[in-house]
Amino acid sequence: MSTHEEHTSFIKTPQQLVVVILLAFIVPVVAIVLVIKLVLSQPSADPAALTPDAVAARIQPVGHVEFGAASASGGAAASGEEIVKTTCAACHQAGVAGAPKLGSQPDWAPRIKQGMNALVASVVKGKGAMPPRAGNASLSDQDIARAVAFMANQAGAKFKEPAATAKKKSK
Repeated sequence: MSTHEEHTSFIKTPQQLVVVILLAFIVPVVAIVLVIKLVLSQPSADPAALTPDAVAARIQPVGHVEFGAASASGGAAASGEEIVKTTCAACHQAGVAGAPKLGSQPDWAPRIKQGMNALVASVVKGKGAMPPRAGNASLSDQDIARAVAFMANQAGAKFKEPAATAKKKSK
């Protein structure tokens, strides 16, 4: 009356039966051993991970900001003109925030009367909207003096630009 389907198995040969029986014992045993090893293991840390150098390396900022352009001359001192082009021209070219424009005698005349030392001191300390050292902390006082002499001479001053000496590379 009812048709009965025959039951079939995926194990067709005796070799397949042996493999299935072995795996039925080996897989659970390996799993139990791995779980026991995980439970009994002690957490350990690298002893060098707590050295000051390693801690500093992990917590260092992602980036940093540097004001001013890097010197393309690779350690040799830049001329006043190069310093003006890389640092000063951004504001002094257009007269941004009251900065005296390059080559403008009316803008520079009262400043030139103050003298070279007063102009250099103003740049080192900062004045008005200009930050100290014109925003480039890598400029030495001699670099600033060369840039000031170049800019003031463009507007009619007769300042002598200090001689460029090679900069020492710091490590």
